[in-house]
Amino acid sequence: MTRIILFIAIASQTVLAQGADAHWPTAAKNGFGTSTTLTSKVWFTLANGVMTEVFFPTLDVPNVQNLQLLLVTDGQVSAQTESGDTIHRLEVPDSSSLTFRQINTAKNGQYTITKTYVTDPQRNTVLIDVEFDSRGAVRPYVYYDPSLNNSGMHDSAWTEGDALIAVDGNKASALMSSCGFNENGNGYLNAIESATIQLSSRVDNGNVIQVGRIKDLETKRRCTLALGFGEKPAEAVNNARSSLAKGFESVRIEYEAGWRSYVSRLPRIAKHQRQFDMAAMVLKGLEDKTFRGASIASPSTPWGGGPNANEPTVSGYHGVWSRDLYHVATAFDAIGDRSTANRLLDYLFRVQQKTDGSFPQNSWVDGRPIGNGLQMDQVALPLVLAYQLGRTARRTWLRHIKPAADFILRHGPRTEQDRWEEKPGYSPSTIAAEIAGLVCAAEIARINGDRSSADTYLKTADNWAENLQQWTATASGFTRRPYYLRITANNDPNDGEKLTINSSSLDVDERRLIDAGFLELVRLGVKDPRDQLILDSLVLVDQMIGVKTPVGEEWYRYNHDAYCETSDGGKYDGRNGVGRLWTLLTGERGQYEIAAGNVASARKRLDTMAGFANDGLMIPEQVWDLKKTPNAAFRFGAGTGSATPLAWSMAQFIRLAMSIERGKNVETPRVVVERYIPRAKAQRRNGRRKDQK
Repeated sequence: MTRIILFIAIASQTVLAQGADAHWPTAAKNGFGTSTTLTSKVWFTLANGVMTEVFFPTLDVPNVQNLQLLLVTDGQVSAQTESGDTIHRLEVPDSSSLTFRQINTAKNGQYTITKTYVTDPQRNTVLIDVEFDSRGAVRPYVYYDPSLNNSGMHDSAWTEGDALIAVDGNKASALMSSCGFNENGNGYLNAIESATIQLSSRVDNGNVIQVGRIKDLETKRRCTLALGFGEKPAEAVNNARSSLAKGFESVRIEYEAGWRSYVSRLPRIAKHQRQFDMAAMVLKGLEDKTFRGASIASPSTPWGGGPNANEPTVSGYHGVWSRDLYHVATAFDAIGDRSTANRLLDYLFRVQQKTDGSFPQNSWVDGRPIGNGLQMDQVALPLVLAYQLGRTARRTWLRHIKPAADFILRHGPRTEQDRWEEKPGYSPSTIAAEIAGLVCAAEIARINGDRSSADTYLKTADNWAENLQQWTATASGFTRRPYYLRITANNDPNDGEKLTINSSSLDVDERRLIDAGFLELVRLGVKDPRDQLILDSLVLVDQMIGVKTPVGEEWYRYNHDAYCETSDGGKYDGRNGVGRLWTLLTGERGQYEIAAGNVASARKRLDTMAGFANDGLMIPEQVWDLKKTPNAAFRFGAGTGSATPLAWSMAQFIRLAMSIERGKNVETPRVVVERYIPRAKAQRRNGRRKDQK
């Protein structure tokens, strides 16, 4: 048995016989990578100077807590960690590839570690090129915390020749080095700081860690680490060994060639090309390689996903939402990658859609439902996407379009959950999607000769459009001028119904809850951007939930939101959070301004979205909203511990950029605009004439 003294700071206070509770690392990733090939089914994430979750063989199965170096010097009581004892810097060495480089410099100045990450396009292996520069006697160890099969517990680990092997069920990993290891071993993660961790040749069924001194790295200065995966240990070892034999530079050349080929086909835009290309690559990388079309929301688990990550029940954001899939597909369509957009729609229809025509709240990549909430915008938006992609074939109409549209007729306009997945009732953003979905379905019905269905869909859509203000706007709340509410519990926005904020326990009069979701009415072509109710609601939104950050203006989801870190910067715990600013709302505002003819303002919104990206060009879900911060981890206008990168945010950046280039919103369905906007303009003209008389 080998004894190595390690210092590992773990938040958990519970120590189990098989190791401490597991916790997924921060969701604030600044690096995410995979190859463009379908052969290699492995994805890596980076944060805080180390490698965090690695997904294999599908994008909903994380297998790693973290992999980093530990540094031991003569006479040192405990090991230093890259995550805790170095100053981190990240570079994107090739802006046309998902290649990332971490540069970690010891706070005491004794060493610098430079790590470059790629995946082998031909194998399930992550390769890390490690350069080590020390100014003294420093012994580098690799520290690997596997969490195979989306579970922090139940791993077994052992040493076999020159490989550190871990297994949980049908998931296995093998960690190897081109320099080899010595003083290696396996142990259980200990929650006690400055603890002596016992390392042996094998440990079973627990939260295991693996440690190995990287042989001669302090003198050779450069080595390659290979983390291979497979269904069995032999496959994982073979993948790691074969990738090492191929060599890091050869693998990197092949890896980057695939991404450069993809980027070469992307549109050129006037500004923020690097951010645009990165957004497109990340979206491409977030599509699963086994279940094609399954694009996950984010390769992260915000705030750890719960009290621990011991069991494989937490999905985090690595699930599939039809709403997010719609936004990603429209981004692909905007950049001319229509084949990928169609593949995402195929997944919606062929994998996710239920027999009654609806869609699950979200699902694992193989289509198994996760949540059971009914969100009517997620039923409607696939119909809009089908129209935009010209998917009007009779089989598609009968098997997918008509069942979904009929479901909307039966259950709309009310929804069990709004687009923030929280409240039931009448939501302007949800009703906007339902109206647009019905109008698009009517056009597809007409093409297929079903005039009866087309007439029914249009009649219903028109009725909902006419009653929208009556259902969702009030003049008895903040102002005497009508404004849209976030949502009404029933179809009476003036009755003062109390709504409980799902992300906290606060009860609020629905007349005093606002968001900018009504802008979906403009984006989807239901309302004219100069509609007076839209304009009056925008004034209130800017006053109530707008914040001017150092990067630009940003908005909360809604007032009284509590979905984010606590006031002291702690993890969101389900009740005591404080809502922060959402980056995608800046893009939505930009698209509204394009519809209103103010392209100059839309360009400023694009600048702001680019400014919210971190050093790896990842756009987060949320950014910090205050000048005062609880600690150095937060900065006014910079990302929080929320999902980063968020696919919806990256897609929104692309859509806004392409809409600016084309001078119009690229995903607004023409058939909806033609039905409602001429009517609105005519009504406005008639109103002016009456006023003049």
